[in-house]
Amino acid sequence: MKNAAKLASLSVRSRPRSKEQPPIGGAIKRGFDIVGASAGLLLLSPLLMMLAALVKASDGGSIVYGHRRIGRDGKIFRCLKFRTMVENGDQVLGDYLARNPHMREEWEATRKLQDDPRITRVGSVLRKLSLDELPQLLNILRGEMSIVGPRPVVQDELELYGPAADYYLSTRPGLTGLWQVSGRNDVSYNARVAFDRHYVENWSFAFDLKIIAKTVPAVLASRGSY
Repeated sequence: MKNAAKLASLSVRSRPRSKEQPPIGGAIKRGFDIVGASAGLLLLSPLLMMLAALVKASDGGSIVYGHRRIGRDGKIFRCLKFRTMVENGDQVLGDYLARNPHMREEWEATRKLQDDPRITRVGSVLRKLSLDELPQLLNILRGEMSIVGPRPVVQDELELYGPAADYYLSTRPGLTGLWQVSGRNDVSYNARVAFDRHYVENWSFAFDLKIIAKTVPAVLASRGSY
């Protein structure tokens, strides 16, 4: 994205805030989340059942995977996804990095691998179209996530945010967001952090609607998705 470099170059500064301060968007954003997630689950229920059957049929393992992520104010929650990796993913990743030490730099920089050995064939398709993230509609209903917000991170990633972590922690992580519609894995991690900060600093309901409108074409283009 042409603005990625500009955003990444912005100076990162901390923003003191009280934990009693409501999340970005307040009742308006939360109300939209509840209505949107409920409608999504209802309308997409046939698709969700079909995807669940495909994941189960692929290797007989679990259908949904809940990964520990950091939410608003540092609260830990289980971020739900259709399982796209083999069941023993941690072991497979460790063995792969041990055999391919040159790939460790890519992993440590982005916490992702373009050719990830853990991903199943069905999982590869689900990730390409971002269909694996649809179970997060349940996270939204539970108040752990929002339709639009920063990408949910693990503790190791949050440490990469430095002082900008305060911006991330001030709002609920999102099913979609600026990073997802701006190239995803094709942009640097510094740019991703800058996107999150920019979103929090400039939030408006119209801004959320603009990101949602850009999400479908971004998903169909599959740019930076792996």
